[in-house]
Amino acid sequence: MLLFLIVFLIPVASHAAWWYWQPNAADWRRADWTSAKLLPAAAIEPEATVHVFAARVGHWRGIFAHHSWIVVKERGASAYTRFDVVGWGNPVRVNHREADGRWFGNVPEPVAEIRGEAAEQMIPRIRTAVQSYGYARPGSYLAWPGPNSNSFVQHVLSEVPELRQALPPTAIGKDWRETGLFSGLTPSRTGFQASLYGLAGISIGWVEGVEVNLLGLVAGFDLRSPALKLPGWGRIGV
Repeated sequence: MLLFLIVFLIPVASHAAWWYWQPNAADWRRADWTSAKLLPAAAIEPEATVHVFAARVGHWRGIFAHHSWIVVKERGASAYTRFDVVGWGNPVRVNHREADGRWFGNVPEPVAEIRGEAAEQMIPRIRTAVQSYGYARPGSYLAWPGPNSNSFVQHVLSEVPELRQALPPTAIGKDWRETGLFSGLTPSRTGFQASLYGLAGISIGWVEGVEVNLLGLVAGFDLRSPALKLPGWGRIGV
């Protein structure tokens, strides 16, 4: 109980206190959804690019969670294409918002960026992975424990492990498993993961680091780029 208090409850409580004083939008209508100017105009970016972004969600849920999405641009294309999943209507959306748009007013955090020939090779596989996502029907979205927006992005990362990037520990839903008890390789294929419906589990891998998941809250540390992973706060380090 003491370990649970120190590792899970205290970080969440402290982040909740910090979040309370942040200038969050009162509702989605009044939130800022405009571009955060993290990407150059596609017309002046000749090479192919792949980006993964994550931003805090709105209201009290921002204490715990990020929303993530994927952006691609083929070589010479005049526009970016954004893929993400939302909780209303048809879950899988294409260009639902600006490629680097704020989410409920929160500025996105770059999670991954691939450029050039490597991106060119990945983009067709990313598009195929988007098409193969198994929860694209209306009503199939579930904010907790999943499948949700982060379950979708994790699916793409699993189908294209060459991206070699882990979602933030606050991407609740990334570890969701419909099959219940799962044991096998991590999405990046660089380690081992065991999970029970994404409600409890452990991951150990070079890309994912060491993560202990309890009810969607993740604690652990990053091996590749040293950092702590704390519930609520997310990744703190290099």
